[in-house]
Amino acid sequence: MLELKRTLDAKGHGVLEMPSGTGKTVSLLSLIVAYQRAHPLEVTKLIYCSRTVPEIEKVIEELRKLMDFYEKELGEKEPFLGLALSSRKNLCIHPEVSALRFGKEVDSRCLGLTASYARARHQLDGSQPSCRFFEEFDAHGRDVPVPFGVYNLDDLKALGRLRGSCPYFLARYSILHANVVVYSYHYLLDPKIADLVSKELAKKSVVVFDEAHNIDNVCIEAMGVNITRRTLDRCQANVAALQAAVQRVKETDARRLAEEYGRLVQGLREAGAARDTDLHLGNPVLPDEILREVVPGSIRTAEHFVGFLRRFVGFLRALRGGRALQESPPAFLSDLRQVCIDRKPLRFCSERLHSLLRTLEVPDVGDFAPITLVATFGTLVSTYSKGFTIIMEPFDERTPSISNPVLHFCCLDASIAIRPVFERFQSVIITSGTLSPLDIYPKILDFRPVTMATFTMTLARSCLCPMIVGRGNDQVTMSSRFETREDMAVIRNFGTLLLELSAVVPDGLVGFFTSYQYLENIVAAWYEQGILENIQRNKLIFIETQDGAETSVALEKYQEACENGRGAILLSVARGKVSEGIDFVHHYGRAVVMFGVPYVYTQSRVLKARLQYLRDQFQLRENDFLTFDAMRQAAQCVGRALRGKSDYGLMVFADKRFARADKRGKLPRWLQERLPESNLNLTVDEAVQVAKGFLRHMAQPFRQ
Repeated sequence: MLELKRTLDAKGHGVLEMPSGTGKTVSLLSLIVAYQRAHPLEVTKLIYCSRTVPEIEKVIEELRKLMDFYEKELGEKEPFLGLALSSRKNLCIHPEVSALRFGKEVDSRCLGLTASYARARHQLDGSQPSCRFFEEFDAHGRDVPVPFGVYNLDDLKALGRLRGSCPYFLARYSILHANVVVYSYHYLLDPKIADLVSKELAKKSVVVFDEAHNIDNVCIEAMGVNITRRTLDRCQANVAALQAAVQRVKETDARRLAEEYGRLVQGLREAGAARDTDLHLGNPVLPDEILREVVPGSIRTAEHFVGFLRRFVGFLRALRGGRALQESPPAFLSDLRQVCIDRKPLRFCSERLHSLLRTLEVPDVGDFAPITLVATFGTLVSTYSKGFTIIMEPFDERTPSISNPVLHFCCLDASIAIRPVFERFQSVIITSGTLSPLDIYPKILDFRPVTMATFTMTLARSCLCPMIVGRGNDQVTMSSRFETREDMAVIRNFGTLLLELSAVVPDGLVGFFTSYQYLENIVAAWYEQGILENIQRNKLIFIETQDGAETSVALEKYQEACENGRGAILLSVARGKVSEGIDFVHHYGRAVVMFGVPYVYTQSRVLKARLQYLRDQFQLRENDFLTFDAMRQAAQCVGRALRGKSDYGLMVFADKRFARADKRGKLPRWLQERLPESNLNLTVDEAVQVAKGFLRHMAQPFRQ
């Protein structure tokens, strides 16, 4: 808290590594809320960013407990508003729209009901569909503020149903007045969304990025675009549909196109001054100068712009090749000039398309997602010349035997997306349980923190037991190295470790593998060797797959097996769904085993381009970055086991390479301190003996 207060006093940025499961969230909330109350003019708002909806809900619950404590201590309710904001999918209460399965479908349908032209149509003809919840919000929602209190997503939906008003737009409007806003990273880091949601938040806000160990990857994904052959095929249909719509409007209501032309002469800012419901997507870049400029004459009329899009899509389709290519944005733009596409009109491509879709009053904008993606790519490639590269691959990595060209527009510099956040808000705090080594984050995000600190934890009893198992009982080295992946002795030793642990660890045990492919291969080999059958005598086995629905069912059944005393093992993957957002509290995770060092797939051209950029720009060697990335993922996986001071768990690193100084030194401090020399290179039998002693000690009565 001292380091956090120093950061707030200095009005600067901070990087704080705090151990998982030790009250990190409530410490941040309590200090920043207290600072807000003490210095209301210096800190006006706390923007708390987390990654998943369950994590957002957890933050809101902690905030609710904090405000209940204030009320109890002060004897009166605080004039305080805290709320969560999520997508339309999670907040919609319209009976038909909320029943749709995918978020993009919900967004598109919502736009079709709430856009100004759809509402105008409904006023002329009552049989046209509209959203009564949005109509109520538009009529009265801005005049009647949300009462003071702390609201999670369900509370907002309940308030919306009570008032008959739209919870999504109510929340979006209320974040301007709220003291604490909890939402996803993307609302700040993805320019397309940030322009719509976070544009008017005050500079005197404090931003916290929680669970931020992967923040560089989030930044890179927010600015990247992937275009497949299927996308381009659908783009052709989109362009044809746009041309037909322009022709139809020209014949029936030419005045609309003439008015749009007039607005575009004034500049895009005026053209975009529509209602907040019409702005389906923001600009992917956010340079205000572009929006003030006059749109180039070559794309000002609707027909010319549709012809421009057709040429651009045709050029991208012609790029299909039998071999991989990599080129810089300036080289790509010089190739584009061959088909008479200049850089300046391309910069306006995204905004010009949104303006056209509004003018044509397209009922279902979701149908035009492919051409919107290509327009976003056009705007990005013509705006940024540094920190990006274009990679054309002849096939998708998942299906290397099938020809399916993919164009990757890769952001290599994570600082591009996060720089506006550092410049705009007075304090930005980056925190997680696994940020070691700390000095890499200021490098790759290109900022200067006023405080950088890593904290350990004080424990009433030594309730975590990390160990490195480097050898099997036959003294064969255990490792997930590529050379030994197919070695049956290594696979058998991994299986023996899991079998022996399943016999001594009570309730739940979680195993993490380096990739889905590796998990499948090992499980198949264990099945053939009869190891799985032996394990199932001790515990049930559940496996994470790439299908989200299947994994949810597996998790549910895993927890059920832990509850009823049968015990269970969950085999999952580092960087998968289970390793990031799921906590294995108490008996759900008494041991976590990390099978192998979770290096990212190093043959990826996209990764190679990024590694080269990091070496050239930040003098960060490939091996250092790859090891840093692997160790933060490993620490994140094993950290799932400890979710509170009364919790306890085994943390097993099953790979000899973890014992090396360069790997071990990149683990968080709170883990390193509890990893004695004696636990650095154990055999399976020695590991089981250590586990037995630890679990026997933990079974003794403990008074908090």
